[in-house]
This record gives sequence, C-alpha cells and structure tokens, in this order.
Amino acid sequence: MKALYFAWVRERVGRAEEDLSPPSTVKTVGDLVAWLHERGEGYAQAFDKPVAVRAALDRVHARSDASIVGVKEVAFFPPMTGG
Repeated sequence: MKALYFAWVRERVGRAEEDLSPPSTVKTVGDLVAWLHERGEGYAQAFDKPVAVRAALDRVHARSDASIVGVKEVAFFPPMTGG
C-alpha cells in the first residue's frame, strides 16, 4: 500500500510518501500506526500521540479500528491542515 504523509507528520517522518508492506498481523489503522511508530526516530516522533494523527483509507476518513485489508492508499495528517 502507498502511505502519504502531510504537514508535520511528513516533516517528522522525513518523506511525503512511501510504499509499505506491513506484516500480516497489522490489520487496522491503529495496528499500522503502532507498527510505523517502531520504524525509527522520525516515525516515533510522528506517531507518538496517535490521537493527534488522522488517517484516510483510499481517500475516506477512517478511525483507528478501521480495517486496512485491501487498502491501496493510506494518508496520515494532523486534525487540521493548512494550504
């Protein structure tokens, strides 16, 4: 799946997008956030407070318990973004 990062999430992760291949145990947005948090310092900073990050799955806002199975694109962004 393709991951897109916006605003300060992008700044902390250090990239705007990347292709992800999470393990099969990662089944929800919350699982994905926890997995990303463990990928390194920038990810740990970006996903340190999961409630401060919103997600969209295939361009539809999603909660942390939403399934990522079959998703082609996940986007992470702060609750409010600017132009």
